[in-house]
Amino acid sequence: MKYKIFVDGQFGTTGLKIHEMLAGREELEILTIKEEDKKDKEIKKAFLNEADLVFLCLPDVASKESMMLIINDTTKVIDASTAHRTNEKWTYGIPELNKTQRDRIKNSFRVCVPGCHATGMIMAMNPLIENKIVSKSQKLICHSITGYSGGGKALIDIYEEPNNQGKFQSQRPYALGLNHKHLSEMQYILGLDYPPLFTPSVGNFVQGMLVMSYLIKDDLLQDVSKSDLLNMYKKYYQNEQFVTIIEDEISYLDDSFLDAMKCNNTNRIEISVYENENYIVVISRLDNLGKGASGAAVQNMNIMLRLDESKGLQS
Repeated sequence: MKYKIFVDGQFGTTGLKIHEMLAGREELEILTIKEEDKKDKEIKKAFLNEADLVFLCLPDVASKESMMLIINDTTKVIDASTAHRTNEKWTYGIPELNKTQRDRIKNSFRVCVPGCHATGMIMAMNPLIENKIVSKSQKLICHSITGYSGGGKALIDIYEEPNNQGKFQSQRPYALGLNHKHLSEMQYILGLDYPPLFTPSVGNFVQGMLVMSYLIKDDLLQDVSKSDLLNMYKKYYQNEQFVTIIEDEISYLDDSFLDAMKCNNTNRIEISVYENENYIVVISRLDNLGKGASGAAVQNMNIMLRLDESKGLQS
């Protein structure tokens, strides 16, 4: 049996990457719409309702409009936008979130792909909340740096414009109103009383990211060390093929530096822990186009269609 797959938004960054990941898979039939037809609602409606599974790689408003065009009760949908991430009728697409999430995804017809920054923070902090190390009333602090592909085609064009070569050399913080669009899902999925203090930055590299979550030891519910946290993470993510817990930071770091791009072109997330007497920093490293977007979408597709979860993905 071949599953019919349609990528709505196939010409954008995430959609193109999904097409690349699905290329050559014999169990899938990829439905493609002509670029000149992509805004024709009737043509799009036919594709959406013919598919066994649809990826929505669109802005939020367009994603909601496409959902209104699906009139059957059989098409499964994976939405890569932020439109449905805090909607209780949609399943949040981190299979490793807890012991039941993978089965929820498997049995769902509506799954949302998490944001890349949110993925890094949630996968670092959720085990601490579940193990009652971090309180849901704690005001969490997080900083992230990502490659410019995270801004989509518009930002890629700006960074790669020949006249701009050499112009953007520094890390550039953004969303300085402290209202980044991933905040709501961070708070919602972690069940926090307060949204985190989150500051993202874009770097002068195409893809890859580091998400850094900061903890004050005196604020924690338990007296824990780096060693305690590593053991907890290893147990929590035991047998998760796309999660790596770093125990040897000396060999992990590059001359004491942490390279944001070392997980590129994989669906892997790496979690490392650093401490001193008063503070702990948990750092998630992932590919913003992999586990942070298209890779996560394909992983969820594999689960929803009862296929090998790792098919088409690099760990």
